[in-house]
Amino acid sequence: MIKRIKYKAGYKYQLVERYEVFVKVFPRAPIDTDYLALTLDGRLTVKKGYAWDGPSGLTIDTKNFMRGSLVHDALYQLMRNALISRKRWRKAADKELRKICLEDGMSRVRAWWVYHAVRLFGGPAASKEMKKEVQVAP
Repeated sequence: MIKRIKYKAGYKYQLVERYEVFVKVFPRAPIDTDYLALTLDGRLTVKKGYAWDGPSGLTIDTKNFMRGSLVHDALYQLMRNALISRKRWRKAADKELRKICLEDGMSRVRAWWVYHAVRLFGGPAASKEMKKEVQVAP
């Protein structure tokens, strides 16, 4: 019997059903991981059970921010895992965040602030160095 667990820390939310959206991010080859898939035509599938930390930084987790944060976190995870190019696709991922937040009713002023905040401060979150490490307990 195994008497330890392996886990990753830093998540707040978990998706209870699959979510699909078309994004303006196009991989060189189709991507299909345990929790994310991205087709050549930009169909992003976030699979049931995917965990993410929601909106980050000095903000409030509101309903008009949740879907955008999900898609943005998924795209940044693909960058951290070197499945899509951070240099090529980070700005597009940030634009998707703003677009979805506006679609979901976020004010233009707040969406402007969110977009500029991720442009200024979000870069490290898309880097391989920020990949969440596996923790072991006990």
